[in-house]
Amino acid sequence: MGDLVNLNKFRKARQGRDEKRAAAANRGKYGRSKAELLEIKTECNRTGRDLDGKRIERSDPKAKGLPDQTVDEDKGGD
Repeated sequence: MGDLVNLNKFRKARQGRDEKRAAAANRGKYGRSKAELLEIKTECNRTGRDLDGKRIERSDPKAKGLPDQTVDEDKGGD
């Protein structure tokens, strides 16, 4: 007679192969390596610093086109 075969082993092995195949496809489709994520993060930070360094700051609120924000002492705010 033939050898006894545990079908659970084969079923689980096949399921594991299918999951690994799907995971590899998803990594290629969606994933980024840790090095790529770090590179993107540093590039974003560098761009932000460059823009902040080129910002022109003005001390006069009217120069920015903002309304004058003076406080009337008569109203008192209460």
